[in-house]
Amino acid sequence: MKEKLKHYAKELIVFFIVMTLFANIMSYYRSTNLNKNSFSVTNMTLYDGTKFNIPKDKPLLVHFWATWCPTCKLEAPNIEIISKYYEVLTVVVKSGTDKEIQQYLHEHNYTFKVLNDKDALLAQKFRIAGYPTTFIYDSNKKLVFSDVGYTSSFGLFIRMWWCSL
Repeated sequence: MKEKLKHYAKELIVFFIVMTLFANIMSYYRSTNLNKNSFSVTNMTLYDGTKFNIPKDKPLLVHFWATWCPTCKLEAPNIEIISKYYEVLTVVVKSGTDKEIQQYLHEHNYTFKVLNDKDALLAQKFRIAGYPTTFIYDSNKKLVFSDVGYTSSFGLFIRMWWCSL
């Protein structure tokens, strides 16, 4: 019995390692066509009408997501956590009116900053092909990391910490 448990545990570990590698390879492949330019916008108006000034001398995480995206729903708590410690701007794409976005955020207790990209114009500018997509810029707003798909809180923290050095 003990041998069977060891065997299944090994198989499970190998499965998770292979799936993690596969997910990272897919993320890298899907991110090759993203806009790699520096972040040049200095301020924007969020869904609630407030102005968001892009912070100088701080790293910035820009996260494209949608309310209808299942993976985005899984990753949203990670974005909420990271937004408590670092500058985060999220861009919700083709997900409804400002009022619908407000209701969605309220229902899920999310407080991160949100820009409503109703017509996906900003998503087109960044060449977003899949959701969620995350860009991480250093303090000079030069792109350091980009990722398509799910990213853990730990992965986001490590990348933001790296950009803070």
